[in-house]
Amino acid sequence: MIAKDVNVEQIVEIVAREVMIALADSEQRSLSDECDHCTEECTGEVCVRTCFDRVGRVVNAGAARITSSLGGIPEDPSIGRMIDHTILKADATPDQIAQLCYEARKYEFASVCVNPTHVKMCAELLRGSPVKVCTVVGFPLGASSTEVKVFETETALRDGATEIDMVINIGALKGKDYELVAKDINAVVRMAHAAGALVKVIIETALLTDQEKEIASLLAKEAGANYVKTSTGFSSGGATAEDIALMRRVVGPEMGIKAAGGVSSYEDAEKMVFAGATRIGASAGVKIVQGESGSTPTLKQPVAVAGYA
Repeated sequence: MIAKDVNVEQIVEIVAREVMIALADSEQRSLSDECDHCTEECTGEVCVRTCFDRVGRVVNAGAARITSSLGGIPEDPSIGRMIDHTILKADATPDQIAQLCYEARKYEFASVCVNPTHVKMCAELLRGSPVKVCTVVGFPLGASSTEVKVFETETALRDGATEIDMVINIGALKGKDYELVAKDINAVVRMAHAAGALVKVIIETALLTDQEKEIASLLAKEAGANYVKTSTGFSSGGATAEDIALMRRVVGPEMGIKAAGGVSSYEDAEKMVFAGATRIGASAGVKIVQGESGSTPTLKQPVAVAGYA
């Protein structure tokens, strides 16, 4: 007998959900022969399962609604060493790129982040310094094909980039095509890691629901990316402390998180680090390290910080 407080729509929803779960289970079983291994990451109410073939290619990925952990920051408390000093505007001139590299050397920033056309110049200007060269792939929309993103990555690596910030296929994520998103990330990660480069995955948080942010972060983690990054800085919003905290709860302490978009002061950067960020993307890097007093500050230690390498 059906309880009086359960209406027809609820019954249909329950039945539909059970059918979808049964179909998903059946599909997963059918993949077992072609998959070398599968991994599953869960956070609170969301689990993402990704299966890889014997050469590391993604053959299936999916998410289901169903423990949070604290994140960490680098042991070095200097804010400068956490900054990707950035110029990604379309009208950036060679003189501005040269100034960016000069400032990065002076303040010992983690990297300069520039459009692909400037990578070769930055690699030459920063030769012999600890400052890395970071560039963007599939930027800023993420709507390029996987093949194009891989080609962009390969070209950037050849020109001297050692860090790749790629934009996910945002439309595919919102359309729940998680396999496409996972393949997209994995292809860039494989190309970059083969050359010893890091990959940061831009999920464009301003366009996502909290559940989509969780799924995107887990897909990036399972694909082997080094960081998950909030924003391109070219969409409707940038980094928030709330999104950083959410992403940190999702990926745990072992993955980097980059806060980018709208971080323009030392106070902004400090909030992001306390929320769990391990890298800051900003065009205001000099202003951030100088702080309000004009001297180079160091971060206060946040509470309950786990180690991060």
